[in-house]
Amino acid sequence: MAQNEVTTVSNPVDKLLLVASVVLAVGGAVAYQLLANQDFFLRLGVVLGGVLLAVLAFLVSHTGKRFVAFARSSIDEARLVVWPTRKEAGQMTGIVFLFVLVMALYLLVVDKTLEWVCMTSF
Repeated sequence: MAQNEVTTVSNPVDKLLLVASVVLAVGGAVAYQLLANQDFFLRLGVVLGGVLLAVLAFLVSHTGKRFVAFARSSIDEARLVVWPTRKEAGQMTGIVFLFVLVMALYLLVVDKTLEWVCMTSF
């Protein structure tokens, strides 16, 4: 298992791209509010445009490229998982329901016993 590293953004271009992505996303939300008297679809377009440009600026940066690489490797790892068959999933679900039923009955018996003890002792 690889040790996680904490890295900082040191490249000025990457810093600029990350700041630009935040500014674009926030700018889209602010523009939505400032255009309160305009048509809804214009306001929606401004927000979506700001978010889209923010995502593009992020993905162009080194941090964004590392994020995409991480996401791809995560998807590859998820494909390696051996998922249970439909029959196994049904059996496990049945076991969980049975356990919940047994625990509910146990807690009911304990609760009623404690209730009976408390009522008869006072």
